Amino acid sequence: MKRALVMMPAALIWAGVAFAGAPPKLPAGFGPLPEQPPIPKDNPMTKEKIELGKMLFFEPALSKSGHISCNSCHNLASWGVDHQKTSIGHRWQRGPRNAPTVFNAAFWSRQFWDGRAKDLEEQSKGPPVNPKEMAFASPKEVIKRLRALGYEPYFERVFGKGGLTYDNMAKAIAAFERTLLTPNSLFDRFARGEADLPPAAKRGMKKVVEIGCTNCHNGPLFTNNEFMPFYYGDDPGRKAITGKEEDDHVFRVASWRNVAMTAPYFHDGSVKTLEEAVRIMARVQLGVELSDRDVADIVAFLKTLTGEPPKVEVPRLPRPAGVAPDYRD
Repeated sequence: MKRALVMMPAALIWAGVAFAGAPPKLPAGFGPLPEQPPIPKDNPMTKEKIELGKMLFFEPALSKSGHISCNSCHNLASWGVDHQKTSIGHRWQRGPRNAPTVFNAAFWSRQFWDGRAKDLEEQSKGPPVNPKEMAFASPKEVIKRLRALGYEPYFERVFGKGGLTYDNMAKAIAAFERTLLTPNSLFDRFARGEADLPPAAKRGMKKVVEIGCTNCHNGPLFTNNEFMPFYYGDDPGRKAITGKEEDDHVFRVASWRNVAMTAPYFHDGSVKTLEEAVRIMARVQLGVELSDRDVADIVAFLKTLTGEPPKVEVPRLPRPAGVAPDYRD
C-alpha cells in the first residue's frame, strides 16, 4: 500500500488530550469498548445457551482425536491465543496462519484473517471438519460423537426437541464467544475521564495519528473492520478465497485491543515482539522509518489497550458413566 493512499493531515483528526477527572478530547473515532457486541436476531443470547456454548468451547471431543478443543488454540487463560507461530492441529499438523484472539471477536465484521466466515456461527463450523485442525470427516460425525457423550438433553433444553444439530452447535459456541469481552483497559478508563495515561502513551497516541496508522486502526476496536493489502510474506490472503488478483495479500485489519498480550504477530506469526511489529507496519504500510523513541511511545500506548479478561469457570463436560469415549484418529 502506498503512503499517499493512507496518510491524512493530523490536524484534521487530532484534538489533544485532557487530564483524568474529565472526559478527554480524543482522536476522531477513538473510544471505550462497547458493553455489548452485535447479536444476530436468529441467535438470541440466553443463560442456558451460553453455558452450553462454554461446554462445547472446552470440549476436546469436538476433535477426532479427542485432544483438541476450541480452547487449545484460543486459550482463555492466555488472552484467547496459543502464542504459537501457527497452531498445532490433528496429528501435530501446523496450520497455515496464526490463531487470532477470540477475545472481542464478536465485534468483527467477518471472521478469519481472510474473512471467509461471515460471523461467529459460520466460523465455529469450520475447525471441527478441517483436516488440519479437528479432522472430523463430516458434521454428521461430530453430532454422532456429541450424542454418544450425552449432549442431547443439553441441546434440547436450549433448542427444543431434535435440537442436537451442527448449526445449533455453532450457535451455542457463538453465543458463548459473544461474552468474551475485555473492557476497562487503562485507555477505556482514560476515555471516560476516570484515569490518566502516562506521558509516553500520550505521545504514542498522538504519533499513530500523525503518521497515518489510524486510517485503518480506528474506532473502539482500533480497527476499521475492513480488509487491506499487506505485502508481507508469501501468503496470498483473500486471493486464496476469491481468486481475484486485487485480493492478493489482502488481510483483515487486526485490532489493537490486547495486542501487547497476543504475540507473535501478523497472519503468519513471524514477528515475535510488539516493537518489531510496530516498525514493520510503519515501514511497509506507511513508508515511515520510526525512531527508537517513537517505537517505544507507540508501544506504550498500545499497552494501555489491554483490558480486563473475562472470568470463566471451566465447565464439567457430559460423559457416559462407566464407558470411555470412542476416540479413533
